[in-house]
Parts: sequence; structure tokens; C-alpha cells
Amino acid sequence: MIARVRAGEAEAYAQLVRAHTGVALRAAVAFGAGADAEDVVQSAFLKAYQSLGRFREGAAFRPWLLRIVVNETRNTVRSAGRARAVAGREAILRGADPAIPESADPAVAALAEERRTLLTAALDELSEDHRQVVTYRYLLEMDEAETAQALGWPRGTVKSRLNRALKKLEKKLGTATDGQEEKRRGTGGGEGHE
Repeated sequence: MIARVRAGEAEAYAQLVRAHTGVALRAAVAFGAGADAEDVVQSAFLKAYQSLGRFREGAAFRPWLLRIVVNETRNTVRSAGRARAVAGREAILRGADPAIPESADPAVAALAEERRTLLTAALDELSEDHRQVVTYRYLLEMDEAETAQALGWPRGTVKSRLNRALKKLEKKLGTATDGQEEKRRGTGGGEGHE
């Protein structure tokens, strides 16, 4: 497909764009583009097209593209300010949820929303490297090799950082959910409780 694009076949690049727009938008949102996600993705596709001469023959296109999307997202977030980006990302993530069927239990929906909020907060507390590796591997559903390629890290680094990140998330989420459970039972934070 890349060879066809390099040969000047415009429809070939249009096919690449159509095939990768969804994952590119998810990456932009996951890394904080917020309401600017579509603009970030459009700019990333333009930069990718302009950089095709540097694309390594035989490499996978998706990780290479997502690296460009993430870099473009970083630039956008820096210029827009971190606080606005985090709020926008959370709003878009909530807006992207499928509609809850009328027959769904409101308690189940509320619990799912609470867990999503806790996960978003826990991800935001991770270091940049840990947040990136978790996002690529699980939110963007990339395998280990694609994650390594997208981040430009050796596979061993992906494994070790992912392991550390998951342990930190488990600790953060375990503490957060324990506190939420204590609140629900009315046992959290009061004197006389051990």
C-alpha cells in the first residue's frame, strides 16, 4: 500500500486514512487532545504523508502513524494547557460511551461510570512513560511488538514498564476502590473504627 502511495496513487493513501482514522482518534483522545482530537488526527495524517519518504520499508504503518499522532497530540496539549486537555479528554471519553439501554440497571451504570472515573484519575497520576505504555497496549489494543515500535523502545523495556505501570495502577485502584467501599458502608474515616 505504501509503495502505491509513493508511486503517486492518491486513492491508496485515502484507503490508509480510512483504515486508521478510528485508532488515530482514540490515540489522540487517550493522550489528551480533547475536543481538538479531529484536528490533531488530520494534522498527523498530513505529516505522515509528507514523511512517507522516511518510512522504513517493511515496517508496520499503524505504530508509525500513532507515534506521529501522539507527538502531534503532545504539541496540541502543550499549547492548549494541561488542565483544559484533561477536562476535554474526560468529556469526550464519556461522550463516546454507547447509550445505556433503558432496561439497564442504573446502579450498574453508576458503578461503571465510577470505575471509569477512577481509572482515568489513576492513569493521569502515572508517569508519562507508564501512561503511554498502558494506553498503547490496552486502550489502543496494540500487541507488544507494535507498542515497542510505536514508542521506539526495545520489547524488554515495554515489558518492564508495563509491568511496573500495572502494579502502580493496581495499587492506586485498589486503594481508591477500598476507600469507595468504606464510604458506601459508612465505615471510612470515622473515629473509633479500626
